[in-house]
Amino acid sequence: MEAIRMLQISTYLFAFTALGGIVMGWIRFSGARNPPSWLAMAHGFLAAAGVTLLAYAVLVLEAPGTALISLLLFLAGSVGGVVLNLVYHLNDKPLPKGIVAAHAIIALIAFGLLYMAAFTGA
Repeated sequence: MEAIRMLQISTYLFAFTALGGIVMGWIRFSGARNPPSWLAMAHGFLAAAGVTLLAYAVLVLEAPGTALISLLLFLAGSVGGVVLNLVYHLNDKPLPKGIVAAHAIIALIAFGLLYMAAFTGA
């Protein structure tokens, strides 16, 4: 499979991941409760699938340079997601809004770069 097609599929996976992230962010910022665990797990699994395809395209195939930057940002953002899940969500502590916002901002920047790499070849 060619690198651009893998990047496009990864973009679609991250788009679905983002929908779950938007819903979870809305739940967290609109009240004092955390989103449901099943939604957090689906969000994480979709993100892991997207990162796996992105990493393969970057490390094995010939992907544009913005795809590498996107991969690094998604990996950095995933650290925030792991912290949110393991430290807060699993212990029934409210998710810190600052970490949620940082996680989202990093993911949005990474998604924009991935979109550019996948659909414009930049």
